Amino acid sequence: MYRTHDCNSLRKGDIGKEVMLAGWVNVTRDHGGVIFIDLRDREGLTQVVFRPEENARLAKQAHTLRGEDVMQVSGRVAARPPGTENPNLATGEIEIIPSELTILNRADDLPFPIDAEPQNEDLRMTQRYFDLRRPHLARNLRLRHRVANATRDFLDSQGFVEVETPILSKSTPEGARDFLVPSRLMPGKFYALPQAPQQYKQLLMVAGVEKYFQIAKCFRDEDLRADRQPEFTQIDIEASFVTPDDIFKVTEGMLAAIFKATRNIEIKTPFDRLTYREAVSRYGSDKPDRRFEMELVDLGEIFRESSFKVFRSALDAGGVVKAINAKGFAGITIGQADELTEIAKLYGAKGLAFIKIENG
Repeated sequence: MYRTHDCNSLRKGDIGKEVMLAGWVNVTRDHGGVIFIDLRDREGLTQVVFRPEENARLAKQAHTLRGEDVMQVSGRVAARPPGTENPNLATGEIEIIPSELTILNRADDLPFPIDAEPQNEDLRMTQRYFDLRRPHLARNLRLRHRVANATRDFLDSQGFVEVETPILSKSTPEGARDFLVPSRLMPGKFYALPQAPQQYKQLLMVAGVEKYFQIAKCFRDEDLRADRQPEFTQIDIEASFVTPDDIFKVTEGMLAAIFKATRNIEIKTPFDRLTYREAVSRYGSDKPDRRFEMELVDLGEIFRESSFKVFRSALDAGGVVKAINAKGFAGITIGQADELTEIAKLYGAKGLAFIKIENG
């Protein structure tokens, strides 16, 4: 046995216990010959203190340790001296007084510090096992795991059946190019990696499965964009005898369950709904960020009989006149207004007019 506890589980109530821990050396500190080591595993940190007056042999051995060495330690849980507690650490009230130390592996010089953001993205990818030791990336992996679990638990509670569909399949018309895999048994023939499990889930509906889901791998040979990559994972759902409102309800419930399970955040359902026309009319986008409160206001009826020809001609030609109430913005300069006009033209507007209201 390598350990009796992880590095995030020991508390004040464990003082006096004999324990065994294993993990990586996160930080070493030498304070007048006393060696302090923060031992790290995936759960957290525990401080181990080597005092020469208590065990000179172990203190000498600990003096050779450096960051990312792998070690195993046995010892007694003790309270930290008054005034040295760390309230920012779950194990900040205790420390380990070691009786045995085993160095399991020595670390070579690291390509980059674990506690710093690497400047070279290629280096991060080639040294991914070091990159994934960084706390926020490790948390991301755990978060993804909890999201997948919450998804499965919720959809199972709604009667959905998880079915794994084939990865090697026949090429069919899709929205992008297929990734092709040559067949060794049939020279000149190729499998295609699925862009989505579309045909398989339709077969399942015909077969009477009725409610299917899968956390599915999908592959699309297309140009990279900020929201696209060749390989991605999607929550794939298909159901029989349902209306669009039924699917909305399932999706809303699933998202609420995910936020509750992973962040303990209560999400109000049902979600507010906008038609496409309403979204574009109010926000100028079919996927608006509704935290942006400066909505577009239609002034067509107000200016339809206006003597201002620019507005009237736009309305007579079937166009629209819309405004944004930019509060506190009346002090902009003419140059700034001209810059905003050019930006508006880039996105299809014929022009940009300003009405300033000052002192009320």
